Amino acid sequence: MRKANVKDVPEQERKSPKGKFGRFTKNISVALGREPESLDVSKRHPFDLALVRVPKGKAVCPYHAHAAESEFYLVLSGRGSVRDKDGITEVGPGDAFFFQPGEAHQLSNGGDEDFVYYVIADNPRSGGATGDSCYYPDSGKWAVTTDAHGEVVVKGSETDYFDGEE
Repeated sequence: MRKANVKDVPEQERKSPKGKFGRFTKNISVALGREPESLDVSKRHPFDLALVRVPKGKAVCPYHAHAAESEFYLVLSGRGSVRDKDGITEVGPGDAFFFQPGEAHQLSNGGDEDFVYYVIADNPRSGGATGDSCYYPDSGKWAVTTDAHGEVVVKGSETDYFDGEE
């Protein structure tokens, strides 16, 4: 059995250059031995589990739709806004929701405290034929997983991840 305690998993920060997007993530699957770069299915795990903390006033990432990945969310604390094709839905502790491939979504924190949730993804980005790609409807970009570069973001030509979002 592999075991990890969430309090011991390092928190990684990702934020955009102008500060509109920001989050702190504890990648629990990696702490349990997942090897993101491996093409060996037994080393990649069949799903990814992460604990995400979104600071006040930040969005997790731009509005996007995965080509191959499904995501299940479970809110632990704080209040969030979830944007999808039907508009914006407020979520809070105990709320669970799910997005299938092709369903555009975006999570934001408009509350006064951190917005914290678990996300389970069934098709982790790992490169090769099993990788995922994302479409960003607001900016017309694609993020494509590749073996050589990890991820290439294109908008007619290669561009920066946050181009057209802030």
